[in-house]
Amino acid sequence: MDEVLRDVRVLDLSQNLAGPYATQILADLGADVIKVEPPAGDAARAWGPPFIGSDSPLFLCANRGKRSIALDLRDDDDRGTLRRLTRHADVFVQALRPGAIQRLGFGYEQVRALRPDVVYLSVSAYGEEGPLGEQPGYDPLMQAFAGIMSVTGEPDGEPVRVGTSIIDLGTGTWAALATLAALRRRDRSGEGSHVRTALLDTALGLMSYHLQAHLADGSVPRAAGTALGSIAPYEAFPTRDGRVMIAAANDGLFARLCGALGLIDLPDDARFRSNADRVAAREILHQRIAAETARRSTEALLTLLHDADVPCAPIHDVAQVAADPQVRATGMLRPNPAGHLSHYQEVALPASWDGRRTGPRPAPPRPGQHRAEILAELDRLDATA
Repeated sequence: MDEVLRDVRVLDLSQNLAGPYATQILADLGADVIKVEPPAGDAARAWGPPFIGSDSPLFLCANRGKRSIALDLRDDDDRGTLRRLTRHADVFVQALRPGAIQRLGFGYEQVRALRPDVVYLSVSAYGEEGPLGEQPGYDPLMQAFAGIMSVTGEPDGEPVRVGTSIIDLGTGTWAALATLAALRRRDRSGEGSHVRTALLDTALGLMSYHLQAHLADGSVPRAAGTALGSIAPYEAFPTRDGRVMIAAANDGLFARLCGALGLIDLPDDARFRSNADRVAAREILHQRIAAETARRSTEALLTLLHDADVPCAPIHDVAQVAADPQVRATGMLRPNPAGHLSHYQEVALPASWDGRRTGPRPAPPRPGQHRAEILAELDRLDATA
């Protein structure tokens, strides 16, 4: 799959995380992605410490496999260069506030005049309609606005942001998927598309079952720590030296959990016979199970539950994740050093085809690194057009 998009050229004007993550996915699939940066570079390069070389991990995680050219879109000559590039682009990606890209001369209709069959991807914060359509937005703002923070954290604590940029990364994934669908449509009909994704749309999608429950019965979910309000037992339990996440999500798994812990009376207790019963009696159930798990070490409990085929997991920190044999076996983490990034390791595209992942792509570029190469190539393309 490394070359499935080898004949697709992408112009990526986006910065920060959502748009660049989308175009990195396209680059991993073989697209030629030209990253158009302002003269100062993508703002995400400075989002540190830590830094690897001169760039932040937030930049490096979303920009491999791309070529960089720096253009000042307030400059007439540089806008002319971008128009030339646009004529040869299959996909045009931008993430400016609604209205800003049109003022620069590169809105959808303006780009379509240069390339009629273009797939034009707009990434916005709140979407392009509604009273907040022109407002800027970042991942934590959407976690707050869409209610994600209200269901995250401990029941008696303050609202908490999810500890990774799930809205940005999720939006980038949706944007890449929608772009692939638009390219497929163009293959069949010859027609381009204006693809739109928004951080708010992604956040609402991630809140789907909470929203559906509220729309059905008016319930308002609250933070529940490690638990899930609709399943029990489905949360972290204490051990002698830590905590273990246990997910006994059906009656059979609950019975196996009880058998492993010696709680053989619980499955026949009327308070715990069905999942709905267990949810209603969650606190009592948690106390009974926790009394048994707390007697064992984390390692011993994991071994016991694995042997009983009960879904469970240790609660790792990032260092433990990076060193874990299972994580290493997946091939998701792999060294990919470049001249200016000798310690660079990449987190691979989370998919494989016929047992094979996409191959390593070139490391994220320096600002404007490929300017001479891209301009020379553009001259050749113009000459043969």
